[in-house]
Amino acid sequence: MFGIEIMDASLLPAVFVALLAGGISFLSPCVLPVVPPYLAYMSGVSLGEMDKDGARGKAILAALFFVLGLSTVFLLLGFAASAAGMALLQYQDWFNTAAGIIVMVFGAHFVGVYRIGFLDREARLDAGDRGGSAFGAYVLGLAFAFGWTPCIGPQLGAILSLAASEASVARGTLLLGVYAFGLGVPFLLVAAYLPKLTGALTWMKRHMEQIERVMGLLLWTIGLLMLTGGFSAMSFWLLETFPALATLG
Repeated sequence: MFGIEIMDASLLPAVFVALLAGGISFLSPCVLPVVPPYLAYMSGVSLGEMDKDGARGKAILAALFFVLGLSTVFLLLGFAASAAGMALLQYQDWFNTAAGIIVMVFGAHFVGVYRIGFLDREARLDAGDRGGSAFGAYVLGLAFAFGWTPCIGPQLGAILSLAASEASVARGTLLLGVYAFGLGVPFLLVAAYLPKLTGALTWMKRHMEQIERVMGLLLWTIGLLMLTGGFSAMSFWLLETFPALATLG
């Protein structure tokens, strides 16, 4: 596009990490527990009515606009981070080292090695009384993306660091789009199948501590890869193992 290769084998590891980070963010303790009541508020449908076809359609529509709202913010953040990375290209090695260390620190927090106070808090923004409308769901998505940043910050920060290290604004923005996809699709699935997923959501809430530890281990590993150049090694391995990937872009 416009002479810029957006997608190639070197970006695939980062795309996978962005998708995984989005899913991990959905499982965060300040996100997962509020999904059912948020869906009910946004769609104007009670939780007891979610299994009806008409109510399910309203819930899916509300979830879709909610995801569009949070995606808007994340894409703007990706654009800003990658633009800043381009401006600081001469300091890229130092930036990657610092970003890797920070992500590893966040990972250790979730594993339970120590606790970082501000990561255990959330800053909810009031979106007003806009429940039951597509526009209200979109506004709530915008508020969600800004207000829950302290809680999903480690995962989001890791992807922003990857975006800032990319060679173009388009590639960095793409990573945040994939992150938003990984976070948003579970909302849509819950909206479509909430009554059937109640047991699974309850199980996840009950085992939130173990889920957080797994999240922390994954984040720590991502930070280590950023620090040691592991993503480049993964890119070379992908090209050697799957030569057809060289035609991407």
